[in-house]
Amino acid sequence: MTNAVRILFPLALLLATGAAFGDEAAAPPVPNKGDVAWMLTSTALVLLMSVPALALFYGGLVRTKNMLSVLMQVFVVFSLITVLWCIYGYSLAFTEGNPFIGGLDRLFLKGTFNPADGSFSMAATFSKATVIPELVFVAFQATFAAITVCLILGAIVERIKFSAVLIFSVIWFTISYLPIAHMVWFWMGPDAYTGPEVVDAMTAKAGQIWQWGALDFAGGTVVHINAGVAGLVGAYLLGKRVGYGREAFTPHSLTLTMVGASLLWFGWFGFNAGSALEANGFAALAFINTFLATACAVLSWTFGEWLLKGKPSMLGAASGAVAGLVAITPAAGNVGIPGAFVIGFAAGLVCLWGVNGLKKLLGVDDALDVFGVHAVGGILGALLTGVFNSPDLGGPGFVVDWVTAKTGFSSIGAQFLVQAKAVGVSVVWTAVSALIAFKIADVLVGLRVSEEEEREGLDITAHGESAYRY
Repeated sequence: MTNAVRILFPLALLLATGAAFGDEAAAPPVPNKGDVAWMLTSTALVLLMSVPALALFYGGLVRTKNMLSVLMQVFVVFSLITVLWCIYGYSLAFTEGNPFIGGLDRLFLKGTFNPADGSFSMAATFSKATVIPELVFVAFQATFAAITVCLILGAIVERIKFSAVLIFSVIWFTISYLPIAHMVWFWMGPDAYTGPEVVDAMTAKAGQIWQWGALDFAGGTVVHINAGVAGLVGAYLLGKRVGYGREAFTPHSLTLTMVGASLLWFGWFGFNAGSALEANGFAALAFINTFLATACAVLSWTFGEWLLKGKPSMLGAASGAVAGLVAITPAAGNVGIPGAFVIGFAAGLVCLWGVNGLKKLLGVDDALDVFGVHAVGGILGALLTGVFNSPDLGGPGFVVDWVTAKTGFSSIGAQFLVQAKAVGVSVVWTAVSALIAFKIADVLVGLRVSEEEEREGLDITAHGESAYRY
């Protein structure tokens, strides 16, 4: 038996057969209707986070002449990734393959529903003999994949070609999101651990980062670091917007940005609490941690900005909310209430530095601060998860024996190093993948619109429409 087994955002597939529980005569488990209802609701909440929440949040931050282009990019990319997820993405992320990528057993969602007898395959949760219909899990995870790619768009808006966006999205989703999701989240499920003699074999089938024991409840590495670093690469390759540093690039509607941020906060309860995959105490823990950490980050960003700039801003408060949501994501069900306080307050201040001091040091036009909020906040949250998971600091610890579901903890130092290792791999993997994806798009269609098109605005030049008629 190994100490590498941890409580993670679950993610593997386990067909609900009697043999899975070591008793061929045993009846297969029946999904709990409360769990299914909660997961369907959570899926809809995460959908809301992209369409319309993220689109409105980003759209309000750009200039009027580019508002429609942002809405279009988010709406279409979300749809594109959803389709790709159901064709091959789910299979490569969440079926057995090797430590870095899954297999092709679920191409076009084959095997999830049998029309001959009306039966559905089942997916594992965190608890033994507790399952949900696999199609529910497919849909839930589809929303994660889609919003991750959409997050990248904030770094490259107002100057990238729509065709380049689509080409980049397909390639990066395939070579970055899917492998990282598999490495961090895929495992064989709790029912696969039928006895001590199979523990090592079952763990060896999991994703590489899962085998290391990294904790990521809902996507600090897979979603936020992954997207934030890719956005930074894209911003460097595209270059600065025309007039950047000489002209004012003020948000055209902070009202829409505030509405978008509020809807993000609302939808994020599905993102984080839904990642428990059951309607249970860990869903409740993730829910309150998401609620609390976000409020703490709003306050710390607001007061930090007030001290630095002399005035608190609505943009700062909205940005603080997103920073708190990002940072608590990997920690949501992996830390206790004390951890939520610390992570939330820290996220507001660290990400405030990320979009000001760090951004100046990097010298990059990350248009909507995707790196400064999502990558920086995701890294902070992932590292602090390793600290505040400790029961000595109010955390729940992690499962050290999936055969008996016994929980424990190693040490803060050891877990922090595991978290840092997972962060490092994610940063390097997505950076290289983004470079490849953007370069291919550049060769095929070119990345950037002409200066004339950029000055006129992408609403008219790319889509032939305007967001507003005055």
